[in-house]
Amino acid sequence: MHDIYNLVTGPLAWLAWGIFLVGSVYRLAIMYILAKKKDAASMAYMSWGYSLRSIINWLIPFNALGWRKNPLMTVATFAFHICLVAAPIFLLAHVALWDQFFGITYPVLDENVTNIMTMIVVAAALVFAARRIFQKEVRYVSGFQDWLILAIAALPFVTGLLAYYQVGNYQVMIVLHILTGEIMLAAIPFTRLSHMLFSVFTRSYMGSEFGGVRRVKDW
Repeated sequence: MHDIYNLVTGPLAWLAWGIFLVGSVYRLAIMYILAKKKDAASMAYMSWGYSLRSIINWLIPFNALGWRKNPLMTVATFAFHICLVAAPIFLLAHVALWDQFFGITYPVLDENVTNIMTMIVVAAALVFAARRIFQKEVRYVSGFQDWLILAIAALPFVTGLLAYYQVGNYQVMIVLHILTGEIMLAAIPFTRLSHMLFSVFTRSYMGSEFGGVRRVKDW
């Protein structure tokens, strides 16, 4: 088990980060080339002002009409994304790893706070799963990849909780926690998780079109 731990915290960790970084640059470059080639006209009306206006308004909970129409999904979506990003970054154990390998250290959140944030991610994932099961129109358009992406995003947090509370074999759980985290990291550029990369550009495109061309709000 010690050898497996060294494998997932060493070569596999470097591989996951490499895939994430190179894959992200590749996907962004390809999308830029395709946008210039197939939708060059849209580049002409891209506006910093309308882009930022749209991004800011969509980042405010319940500010957009779509957010107000479904309060539960709004709360779950905001809580999920905030905690999914903040918990791993400011978790004490993760900051300790950055310090160990790279000498990088920065403030951490209290362990109880990151523990609650992890639970929030898992709870929100269950809300998303229930929506795919019980909401007819969402169930109709949900395929295998949708469920796979949800599992990839949730499993690092599920295994992290199991390891923290020492449910089952701790060594197995911590290895699974690291491995599932690396899978999620490597999957970001090449799956629907890539919205983490493209959402800013998508929102900018929509904001610029609605504000600069249609002269209406897009929220």
